Amino acid sequence: MAVHFHDLTLGYDGFPAVHHLDGTIEPGSLMALVGPNGSGKSTLLKGIVGLLPPLGGTVLRDGAEAGDVAYLPQSSDIERGFPATVFDLVSLGLWKRRGMFGGLCRADRTAITDALAAVGLDGFAARPIDSLSGGQLQRALFARVLLQDARLILLDEPFNAIDGTTVVDLLSLIHAWHAEGRTIVAVLHDLELVRAHFPTTLLLARHAVGWGDTATVLRPENLVVARAVDVSVHADAPYCAGRDAA
Repeated sequence: MAVHFHDLTLGYDGFPAVHHLDGTIEPGSLMALVGPNGSGKSTLLKGIVGLLPPLGGTVLRDGAEAGDVAYLPQSSDIERGFPATVFDLVSLGLWKRRGMFGGLCRADRTAITDALAAVGLDGFAARPIDSLSGGQLQRALFARVLLQDARLILLDEPFNAIDGTTVVDLLSLIHAWHAEGRTIVAVLHDLELVRAHFPTTLLLARHAVGWGDTATVLRPENLVVARAVDVSVHADAPYCAGRDAA
């Protein structure tokens, strides 16, 4: 699935966080989204999935229905105090086929069990989600994505505050999805991990500093430019500073 941006501006309460973005995420891409804190990375994912309407321009997904997109938010956005089990959390991945309140058949329950096994959580189905470690919760969220069977997968900081073994296991799942021809976009901070596993990178600092081959985009001069951009929000800032400003 391709995603097209045309003069896209996204933001909150009239304050743009992503300015005049143009380009295409090609079908089957394995793309890292990197940049300083506050540079618009999470905002862009929300714009792609449709949670945040554009302030200007457009974002288009080729032939995509809502069920063709799987979105994994930052783990800090998950309400861990909600009284739900791991089984309940993962079963939400079946909403495309069953609806939010549809009953689960035997095949669905088997699929959930298999997804838990695939992420290393065999036997965790009955555990309450507030009892999970950070790595275990992230594995459960990946199991939910696995069940969604989406052509476009958006991952917001999927490796934040988890152990190295979990990172390796979840990277294996990402590579398996990529091998199936799915389009994957992940917000990441570890540039060495990006260089090793993600062939395409968008370096964002309110605007696109670089987009394309990872080795080319992550050149030192581009990183210097990205780090120098003022990504803070100013109350007296103009609605939009223009294509070449942060």
